[in-house]
Amino acid sequence: MRITVYNEPTLTGEYNVTPGGTVAFPLIGAIDAQGRTIEVVTQELSHRLAGGYVNDPHVSVEVLNYRPFYILGEVNKPGEYPYAAGLTIEQAVALAGGYTYRANESKAVLRRQTSGAEGTVALRGGQVPVLPGDTIRIGQRYF
Repeated sequence: MRITVYNEPTLTGEYNVTPGGTVAFPLIGAIDAQGRTIEVVTQELSHRLAGGYVNDPHVSVEVLNYRPFYILGEVNKPGEYPYAAGLTIEQAVALAGGYTYRANESKAVLRRQTSGAEGTVALRGGQVPVLPGDTIRIGQRYF
């Protein structure tokens, strides 16, 4: 992620999120970023910097790249794909070259990276969002 602290070029830069979901930031230490919105991380950085390090800090946080998502099963090109904000399962299938002729187009199995839980989701009726790190499995249809 890119963190910009205005008028503080030594604090501005690109920072990596650890596998544990934290960001090591100079002066204030580790900031928890896992499962938090950009706004919450920005507020925490501002609050902690204002605690004796920077007078009236103005902080901006931008995500440079997300974890990829994975799509398996009855799609033409299964594999790992880059995540984009607002991605749905239907769009993920399109990125993977569409369904094969044997695909079950009415449901998919979705495993969330955040919880590790796996469940079946209906594809007809509503848009199902994909999150970074998710695994989508498209099964076969039965006649």
